[in-house]
Amino acid sequence: MKKILTLCIPIKNDEVLLGMKKRGFGCGRWNGFGGKLEEGETIEQATLRELYEEVGIKDGQLKKAGVLEFSFENDEKFLQVHIFKLLDFTDEPIETEEMEPQWFNVSEIPFQQMWSDDEYWFPLLLNDKLFEGEFLFDRPSDAEYSAKIISKKLNEVSELF
Repeated sequence: MKKILTLCIPIKNDEVLLGMKKRGFGCGRWNGFGGKLEEGETIEQATLRELYEEVGIKDGQLKKAGVLEFSFENDEKFLQVHIFKLLDFTDEPIETEEMEPQWFNVSEIPFQQMWSDDEYWFPLLLNDKLFEGEFLFDRPSDAEYSAKIISKKLNEVSELF
């Protein structure tokens, strides 16, 4: 069973905006902003809605960077995550019930406090490469546990579907 999700990384100059997840899936980890599509939404509409709900940003230019599929051992469902960069935005990020935003220099991204796959695809996103991939984890990450990657496949592509 496939679940479609979005993930957006706001970027300004040499900094990326990440959010500390305060509740739910991935709680206690730094991540981009995103979530599930609501009925009738396009992937881009869902990305912008989630960005506004999680960090108060409602302007800017979305640029699709990748599509990754995540699955977990002993779980039939998988997550298809459409990853975007957000550029040219003027709104200031705000803390919400779900996320506490913080700017990080691209040379100081806290990979040790993020999902373990991020260190593989994040450099592609920062270097304007398009990518597709699949990651199989043992179980989800949370504040105390960093998911172990059982297998991974990550490729640069010339276009995204």
